[in-house]
Amino acid sequence: MGRSFMGYARPVLIAGPCAAESEALLWETAKALKAGGKVSLFRCGVWKVRSMPGTFEGMGEAAMPVLQRIQQELSLPVCVEAATPAQVESVLRHDLSACWVGARTLVNPKQVAEIAEAARGTGLPFLLKNPLVPDLKLWEGAFERFVQAGLHELAAVYRGFASEDAAPYRNRPLWHLAIEWKRRHPDLPLLCDPSHLAGHREWLQEVAQKALYLDVDGLMVEVHAAPEKALSDAAQQIAPESFYQLLSALRFPNRTEANDALNACRTSIDELDAALLGLLSRRMEISRQIARIKREKQMPLLQTRRWQTVLDNALRKAEALQLDEDFVRDVMNRIHEASIEAQEKSL
Repeated sequence: MGRSFMGYARPVLIAGPCAAESEALLWETAKALKAGGKVSLFRCGVWKVRSMPGTFEGMGEAAMPVLQRIQQELSLPVCVEAATPAQVESVLRHDLSACWVGARTLVNPKQVAEIAEAARGTGLPFLLKNPLVPDLKLWEGAFERFVQAGLHELAAVYRGFASEDAAPYRNRPLWHLAIEWKRRHPDLPLLCDPSHLAGHREWLQEVAQKALYLDVDGLMVEVHAAPEKALSDAAQQIAPESFYQLLSALRFPNRTEANDALNACRTSIDELDAALLGLLSRRMEISRQIARIKREKQMPLLQTRRWQTVLDNALRKAEALQLDEDFVRDVMNRIHEASIEAQEKSL
């Protein structure tokens, strides 16, 4: 089960513009978000890490005193991205509430270690986005570096993975990796950044809802007072009123309610899983018996026609049982591969 970040109640909602473009924009967006009363942290890219030179990189250091005043005067905690020790030091100097480490930065372990070291002993909260590449060990290594620096107020942010074939989204969701991350780290808060994953406001609700169904602890959404005029990532940002409309449209699962029907279903699933494993064990034993017979008769392990018959029969039964054909094909192929491996070991 996940936990909250910085003591905020679930869902933790982080919102604000992609980049700090002007003092007026920061104040207008922050006031609108504060008025809605649901945002935990105001996010803002002060030093944008951009792929291409010459693109807008944020206001830089000039934005920091503005954000400090926003935090103080609106009682709205501020979170900014930090990619260097100097940027962490500026966050500490201006007493901002939290930092996040972006996907581009997280792929560089040395850079991550330097950021963690710059915050050593401060207790500064950090959110770590997943790296651009689908490498959970790289992500885990980043968290270990922060823990070794004595930083324990940490959360993960899932934003998908860079890919040329992510359409219609900006990044590939690879939701199974989010599920695996939660399995490995059940006590670490996991938020989703649907703005970067979707890449366009058209898909924002769909992606955010999927993440909530996977029991994330919160959302980080890019919100801009005038998104159509944004100097970076305009397509994926939404206006403050659209942000609150989004929240109203989303279904936030309540995992605290006792649900006897759900528990009964889970018990049934456990029993079925145990039965499946038992059947698989028996099947593998028969495969080993077949291997011994083939060895005695000097027959090849792979009997292509027999395998095609088995697969065709399975697919016909799958259709009758209204099971997904691709799913059944994948399962049967993997079982067949395991059977061949078991027969090889029996020779």
